[in-house]
Amino acid sequence: MNKIIDLFCGAGGFSLGFEHEGFESILAIDKWNDAVETYNYNRKLKCGKNIDIHDFTDEMLNEIKKENNVCGIIGGPPCQGFSLVGKREAGDERNSLYLEYVRFVSNIKPKFFILENVKGLLSMEGGIYKEDIIKRFSDLGYNVTYKLLRASDYGVPQSRERVFFVGLKKDVFKETFFDFDFVEKQPMVCTKDALSDLPSLDKGEDETKYKTSPLNEFQMKMRRGSSMLYNNEVTHHTQQTIDIISKIKDGGNIKDLPEEYYKVRNYNAAFKRMNSKLPSGTIDCGHRNYFHYEENRIPTARESARIQSFPDTYFFTGKKGSQYTQVGNAVPVILAEQIAKAINHYLNTLGGNNNEKEI
Repeated sequence: MNKIIDLFCGAGGFSLGFEHEGFESILAIDKWNDAVETYNYNRKLKCGKNIDIHDFTDEMLNEIKKENNVCGIIGGPPCQGFSLVGKREAGDERNSLYLEYVRFVSNIKPKFFILENVKGLLSMEGGIYKEDIIKRFSDLGYNVTYKLLRASDYGVPQSRERVFFVGLKKDVFKETFFDFDFVEKQPMVCTKDALSDLPSLDKGEDETKYKTSPLNEFQMKMRRGSSMLYNNEVTHHTQQTIDIISKIKDGGNIKDLPEEYYKVRNYNAAFKRMNSKLPSGTIDCGHRNYFHYEENRIPTARESARIQSFPDTYFFTGKKGSQYTQVGNAVPVILAEQIAKAINHYLNTLGGNNNEKEI
């Protein structure tokens, strides 16, 4: 089984997608204890470590190398410094966390690495960070390619866009670069297809019980092995907020209403209702910027986890606000699966896993 390390692992969406495709997570690092507790809760091998990556020493890495033949390193350095919705300050210390990622790859020398981040990284400071990432990993002996991927193209009911850098070790793959065409596109999943089997909380239905049997393949996949719902606690809004939400049509936003409504509490155009016939917009960490496509409330943590393609058996520990943040920070599981399948293709053809014909 190919072993991986997940840096800045969060609640474990990236790892989970790779595990579904046969990889074994042997180390996962994150500075936030809530996320690490969720990561370990959902795995037999409690490999999540609550530690600042700066404090994970080269000596500790050497111990990992002695005990494991690590095939790949995955992960997404915290992205707030690169985000298009943030200040995007060049001096933001979070922008240099990828250098710790470089240190891990330099020490472990895996066959492949995958670095995920927000698309703002591509343009910040005229692309200097993008070019620096490519150069540093190329100098370490990797063929590096990158591409901006939209999660909804790969079967995730969410239009989130993220950039993925993939490096293949030259010693193993020679002159071969990762081709993102091997990450297979999947049929679109809309928000209604993702959530329609879940209970109506506006109507007071039991938050732990499914409303119907699975209605489509996505729901069947999400419910595999699950007999009840967790992390599905409703958020109670004021009657004034409920009345305003109720006036927003399916797929609309608050600016569709007369100004008197959205000036009440300084609402802005970001407040919108999911479109039942399309994938959701990007699930964020605050979960206050969008409403259920049909009900007059924000989604629950479980509904948001569905939009991120976490299976219903995946339990998020911590308080409700923490659960929302854990979900919002994650790499969508199904997107991670599709990337892992493509990586397996390279490992099985050129990476020494077997003797299949070359690509």
